[in-house]
Amino acid sequence: MSFHKLLSSAGWDLLETLPPYDSLSVLTLTERLTRDGYDRDLIAAALTQSRLRERGREKFGPFASRMLFTQDGLEQATRLSVGAFHAARLREAGATHVIDMGCGIGADSMAFAGLGLRTSSIEMNPEAAAAAYINLTPFPEAHVIEANAFDVDLVSLGADAIWIDPARRSKGHRLKNPEEWSPKLSQAIDIASRFDSAGIKIAPGIDYEALPSDACVEWISADGTLIEAIIWLGKAAPTPGRRALVLTGTNSATRGAGVSDPRTPHVAVAPRKPGHFIFEPDPAIIRSGAIASLCEEFDIAPIADSIAYLTGDTPIDSPFLTTFTIRDVFTTEPAPLRKALTRLGIGRVEIKKRGTPLDPEIFRKKLKLNPKLSGQATLIATPTITGKHRIFLCERSVHDAVA
Repeated sequence: MSFHKLLSSAGWDLLETLPPYDSLSVLTLTERLTRDGYDRDLIAAALTQSRLRERGREKFGPFASRMLFTQDGLEQATRLSVGAFHAARLREAGATHVIDMGCGIGADSMAFAGLGLRTSSIEMNPEAAAAAYINLTPFPEAHVIEANAFDVDLVSLGADAIWIDPARRSKGHRLKNPEEWSPKLSQAIDIASRFDSAGIKIAPGIDYEALPSDACVEWISADGTLIEAIIWLGKAAPTPGRRALVLTGTNSATRGAGVSDPRTPHVAVAPRKPGHFIFEPDPAIIRSGAIASLCEEFDIAPIADSIAYLTGDTPIDSPFLTTFTIRDVFTTEPAPLRKALTRLGIGRVEIKKRGTPLDPEIFRKKLKLNPKLSGQATLIATPTITGKHRIFLCERSVHDAVA
């Protein structure tokens, strides 16, 4: 995508006057704008940007309507609500000036600047840098540098903090080895060590062994989806270890994993027979290895070895757990369950699974659900302590009910 024409006064005026993006009216709108004398390349660039802005609302809310995006930049950008937590962590660590190394379209830089931090945002891709410049225009304390960060004397910028988001893809494929990222994880850690505070964004599935021993590593989820993991170093990591940050709507909750070295393997908890309830840990809890601490606090345990469904006899109201009341238990044979669902007036189910080859969509078809029945339920397919696979007919707690 080229921003050259779009950033002209005529291009910007066109973009700002476009109606809300509607894929069904693109052809008609294109024809009208062509008749009005607009260049076809400019029309295409404006409509593409309009489409990306509409998609960007999920991450940036109303701010998206004034931003510029690249396709890759939008996909890789941090949600603004999550970026606010990055910024708050650095500000609480005493940071005043943050280098955003490889800033992309400037998503995290917006959050930093929005909390009053001076921001030096470095990006080598010309179009992403142009987008970052536009997106950061409302913040006079933000400065965009179009350059390869490795060619910049970072220390000379006078910052006391750095944020590094390594490129973790190559030719459309995710790179699992942290030493294949750009910069390599070892390079990123070395660069970070030169600053009072630092944050390095990493893949959530990273092996604990790859983590630095003096870091606080934080896994972040938003509304039940695991978003990212961050290696916090220096003053931003006053207490080394692992922890989970769970964001639900406008609420947030943090849970430590009970380890002082992030490389420490997670603690396995012995399974037990199913109780009255099944609890599903938030994915940030699972990846941070905090399950053991939850089991100890609430007297619950896994339903089977290495399975992240927990069970117990007392309901739990916690931002880290989704609670399901067990109504009945079935084998994986669909016929008895199908009869029970009809008898109970259940015509809609969500199917969750761990540790079992059951295919939810194929199994759903076998249930032959009656859409006229108004009831709903959750089916949880999992092995149990005996090793046998079972399907639990459950009801979500009112607190955790989905719309």
